[in-house]
Amino acid sequence: MMNLTLRQLRYFDALARHGHFGRAAEACSISQPALSMQIKELEETLGGLLLERSARQVALTRFGEELAQRVRDILRSVDELGDFARASQDRFAGRLRIGMIPTIAPYLLPKITKNLTRMHPELDIRVRETMTPRLIQELVEGRLDTAIVALPVSEPSLTEVALFEEKFLLVRPGADEGTPVPSREMMREMRLLLLEEGHCFRDQALSFCNMQSAPPREMLDANSLSTLVQMVSAGIGVTLIPEMAVPVETRSASVSLARFRDPEPSRIIGMVWRKTSPLARQLLQISEVVCLSAGKVRARQSVRSQRV
Repeated sequence: MMNLTLRQLRYFDALARHGHFGRAAEACSISQPALSMQIKELEETLGGLLLERSARQVALTRFGEELAQRVRDILRSVDELGDFARASQDRFAGRLRIGMIPTIAPYLLPKITKNLTRMHPELDIRVRETMTPRLIQELVEGRLDTAIVALPVSEPSLTEVALFEEKFLLVRPGADEGTPVPSREMMREMRLLLLEEGHCFRDQALSFCNMQSAPPREMLDANSLSTLVQMVSAGIGVTLIPEMAVPVETRSASVSLARFRDPEPSRIIGMVWRKTSPLARQLLQISEVVCLSAGKVRARQSVRSQRV
């Protein structure tokens, strides 16, 4: 019988994800020599090479690639055993890994963390902020328990819980205060400032303006809403931001805000988690805390299975 350990499997998973001994060791909070030794022992136990080593990075062998997926499945199942044990307890305690997209995290995270800590003081809350595709990948792989994103997502293994609708506002230079609000057709003729590729909020803004993409000469990208608002303040163009971002992003910028005519552009904020998660009941309770933190009322018929 092979003498494999969960520690070795977690180290190998980290190395497979990072492709670098130094970064993997840092992620595992161990020294690089210790990680290398554990991987070597794993190879000897399995009787095959898992890695092609070079001075700068490592690459998985074919055997290593096949093993990596099996290891992820094993580790996800092990984590779900722990979740199952926690779900059977009367109190909600232990690790909770929450993912959030960048157009939500800066504005909701402080309130969510404060409320969760007050209601569940034994929770160890760990937050991951990144774009939706990465959050979904990490959620499916078992590296996150839940994520707060804009719905819908396109992953059939996840449960979606719609929380609330959020409107978008038009941000213009301060000198435009009181001028007529442009229609979505007129927006296509303006210099629209957008988040860079990969942000779902970019796609939502383009969709409202009936634009599949913006002409390169008329478009300037940024990687945060804060930068977009400052660019508007400098007179470079106009942009859209979600309501929750207004108090933070416009307090020190010389800009004007305006609402669009109906139908106003908007997005649905929701939570997603694995359909197999033993923490589903607790996560549904947390979704109520998210609504409370946002000062919103839960959307009706909010829980639905993701379409295939």
